[in-house]
Amino acid sequence: QLQLVESGGGLVHTGGSLRLSCAASGSTLNYYAIGWFRQAPGKEREGVSWINSKGDTTHYADFVQGRFTISKDNAKNTVFLQMDNLTPEDTAVYYCAGRGWPSGTLFAHSYPYWGQGTQVTVSE
Repeated sequence: QLQLVESGGGLVHTGGSLRLSCAASGSTLNYYAIGWFRQAPGKEREGVSWINSKGDTTHYADFVQGRFTISKDNAKNTVFLQMDNLTPEDTAVYYCAGRGWPSGTLFAHSYPYWGQGTQVTVSE
């Protein structure tokens, strides 16, 4: 079974940056599309970004377009989410998820494999 572990969350001020990591084990990410999702208290889980299994196609939600960048390091079997120009509205627990399909999606229920989440807090 694919196992995913997120790291890199923390506390930053408005305008700051963080880079999240999603380290995979149990299987190679070459067989999985990986998505990033986030959930703030009292809000639904929402899709942020995804990268396909080949790592050559990416997609972003409108609310992070131009600020976040998803990437993949095949040698490290890790997916990254570079987050720039953060705002308090980005505060949430961020999760990475995998599905055994070439293409990704921003629908959370399409992903059977999930990490434990990492907290991102952006202060004023």
